[in-house]
Amino acid sequence: MIALPPFYPIVDSAEWVGRLAPLGIELVQLRLKAQPAEVIRREVRAALAVCRWQGVQLVVNDHWQIALDEGADFIHLGQQDLLAADLKTIRGHGMRLGISTHDHAELDRALAASPDYVALGPIYATTVKQMPWAPQGLPRIAEWKRLIGDRPLVAIGGITLERAAGCFDAGADSIATIGDVTGHTDPLARAAAWLTATAAHP
Repeated sequence: MIALPPFYPIVDSAEWVGRLAPLGIELVQLRLKAQPAEVIRREVRAALAVCRWQGVQLVVNDHWQIALDEGADFIHLGQQDLLAADLKTIRGHGMRLGISTHDHAELDRALAASPDYVALGPIYATTVKQMPWAPQGLPRIAEWKRLIGDRPLVAIGGITLERAAGCFDAGADSIATIGDVTGHTDPLARAAAWLTATAAHP
């Protein structure tokens, strides 16, 4: 099983990747929604160039074929994209895979795909996107960790730096953040604070 760093920022542009990479992050997800294919391809290519230069692992959200074409080696799939993805091709190229889950049926579907990590959310209410699921809460983190075993568990959704310790204590291996960094009044300082606060987490 792979090991994930405890701080896992999610951003919506290669520009954000370029801003965060010099801070010392190890892992970042590029999540692009409702963009033309040529824009997504350009953003993935630019983000990969930054990550290779800075020694950062890039995870491409959903657009697995573009990620594959551009030479990315790690993707994250939501449940709808998981249904449409060619997992045989993805695995045949040695790509690592993370999968989102929100309930037990989705977890069963995810585990059948043998992911490298499982994400659970939203842990808390979030304004980043409308979610049909109620907040999962900390007890669900502990339950999911028991169910997935040695696979890393990523907690996501409404998690602030002040809430991080509770998520780790409940069993999360990594915390994915969106609004608490990119929506912060001083995003780079906030990202640095996340790195400092999570540095001691194994």
